Amino acid sequence: MYPEMRYEQVVYQNPFLAMRIWQIDSENLVPEDIRRRLEQDWRQKKYSDWHYHEEVEFLLILKGELTAFYREEQLVLRKGDIALFGSSEPHLTMQTKDGGLSYIVFQIDLRKYWDPSTLNNMQHFSEVIRPLSSLNYIYRDNRDARAQTATLIRDIYREMNDAQIGYELAVSSKIKNILLLLLRHDELAQLNYNDNRLIGRLQPAVDYVENNLSDKLSVSDICGIVNMSYTHFIKTFKKAVGMSFTDFVVYKRIKKAEQQLLTNDVSIAEVAESVGISNLGHFYDMFRRYNGCSPKQFRDKLREPVGKS
Repeated sequence: MYPEMRYEQVVYQNPFLAMRIWQIDSENLVPEDIRRRLEQDWRQKKYSDWHYHEEVEFLLILKGELTAFYREEQLVLRKGDIALFGSSEPHLTMQTKDGGLSYIVFQIDLRKYWDPSTLNNMQHFSEVIRPLSSLNYIYRDNRDARAQTATLIRDIYREMNDAQIGYELAVSSKIKNILLLLLRHDELAQLNYNDNRLIGRLQPAVDYVENNLSDKLSVSDICGIVNMSYTHFIKTFKKAVGMSFTDFVVYKRIKKAEQQLLTNDVSIAEVAESVGISNLGHFYDMFRRYNGCSPKQFRDKLREPVGKS
C-alpha cells in the first residue's frame, strides 16, 4: 500500500480478541540531529522511516515524552496523554526527552467487535471519509474522556496479563466503552455520521445475508428484496454500513466460521462449507485476512488453558 514505508504484521495475543497490548520502557533518546531530520522529512512529506498496520492503534504515555507524527499532525505526548492512529494510517514515533520513557501500545482490529446489535455504529468507525486520528482532538481537549480512556487501556493491559477466567468478556466490554467515549465526545462530528434510516431500509438485505450464509448469495436477488437497482443498492450499502456489500458478506461468513470453530468439533472443510465457501484455499485466505492466522491456529489458541502464553 505504501512502498516507501514499513508494513508491520501484528501478531495477536488472542486471535479471538484480535488485539495486542504491551508496555514499552525506553532510555533511547533520539539524537537532536535525527529528530530535526525526521521533522523536516514530515514537513516535506517524506515518509521513508514510517510504518503502518491494518490495526487501529492507541498510545498511552505513562512516563516521559514521546513525539508522534502522522500525515496531518505532530503530537507531543506526555504522562497521561493518548494518541490514536487509524487502520493502515502511516505514523512515526520517537522519544524526545531525557529521563526515560514508558508507554502502552494497544493495537486492535475493530472489525472483530461488530455484531447485529452494534451494526448501526460500524459506519462511524469505517474511516470511509477520514482516519480515526481525526479524533485526537478529543484526547487533547477533553480531560474526562482522556482520563476514562486511560483507565480502560490500563484495565485491558491488566486483564490480558492476568488472563483470569472471563478476561475476554472484560476486554471486549472495555474496548466498546472506549469506542462509546469517542462517539459521545466527538463534538466536531469527525466520525462518518450517516442517516441511520438507511440501515432500516437495508435491514431485509442484512437479515437475508445472516440467514443464508451457507448458500450462494446473489446481489441481484438481494436488490429485489429491498427493491433497489444494483448500482443504487451497492452505493447505499457502502454509505450506510461503512463497507462494501461483498466485504460485508465475507465478514459475516468469517464471523460465523469463528463461532463454528469455537463451539463445534467439526473439520475445517465442514466449517468452510457451512459458511458458503466451498473453495478451502479461498476460505483459508479470507480467514487469515481477518484473523492473521489459520483456522486451525485460531481453534488451537482458543483451546489453550487460561494463562498459557
